[in-house]
Amino acid sequence: MKKRSSRAPLILVLPTLIIVVAALGYPVGWQILTSFQKFGLMQQFGAAPEFVGLGNYAALLADANFWVVLGRSLLFCLLAAGLTVVIGFLLAVLMKRVGTAARLILQVSMLLAWAMPLVAAMTVWVWLVDWRRGVLNWILTRLGFEAEGHNWLAEPTTFFAVALIIVVWMSVPFVALSIYADLTQISEEVLEAAAMDGASGIQRIRFIIMPLIAPVLSIVLLLQIIWDLRVFTQIKLLQDAGGVANETNLLGTYIYQMGVGSGDFGAASAVSILMLIITVAISWYYVRSLMKEEN
Repeated sequence: MKKRSSRAPLILVLPTLIIVVAALGYPVGWQILTSFQKFGLMQQFGAAPEFVGLGNYAALLADANFWVVLGRSLLFCLLAAGLTVVIGFLLAVLMKRVGTAARLILQVSMLLAWAMPLVAAMTVWVWLVDWRRGVLNWILTRLGFEAEGHNWLAEPTTFFAVALIIVVWMSVPFVALSIYADLTQISEEVLEAAAMDGASGIQRIRFIIMPLIAPVLSIVLLLQIIWDLRVFTQIKLLQDAGGVANETNLLGTYIYQMGVGSGDFGAASAVSILMLIITVAISWYYVRSLMKEEN
């Protein structure tokens, strides 16, 4: 009886597990196989791709441009994820402090921003920073700045500043609402006791609230790093709106440029596999810590 009861959860989960493995295994397997092949002009006319083994990986690791894109992508995702978690935490604390009406306004506003379709949101943002008729340049010109006709997407620095604002704006609602849900589980008696003992607001946040919500902070930070590392749509639409692609590529647009733009699907697949390895490496520390807690 014990053996049957111990196998029952596995039997119940097995169909879902098979579907997940099949759904994820096929595309990953296809990517791995394609990364060992060479695609060129002849393959566009139906010729079979040439097997080159680790040739695509060796070429990538020897390509200085790949390392520039990789470093740029890591820096961008760390900045975006860090800012998202910090702003989300502050908004969660604010929602905990304000009254019901103000909290509902904040929550509805964030839900609307989060639920807005990505392409629709990007259309609005592109219009805001447009160098010909954008609202940003119009406001700055009215304030006395020489911003008329300034293209914010032409320079890599301002391009990534705009991209960072957009990515953080789109991600903050999820983080803020997740952290707020965890803050509501903290006992008010504990915070009141700390206040009676003379703990300031900052001390209560640092020594009571932060340790209690550390697991949620860890998981949302990990998710944001993974999501921001593979950001694509925002960067691609900003590039189409006036950015210089070769100077503003992140890993997602770099893969798109190599695969769809140049037809080199082997090299693009190799970058995708390297990106997957980086994601697993980033996630491994957190997964190990979860396994230790369960044991």
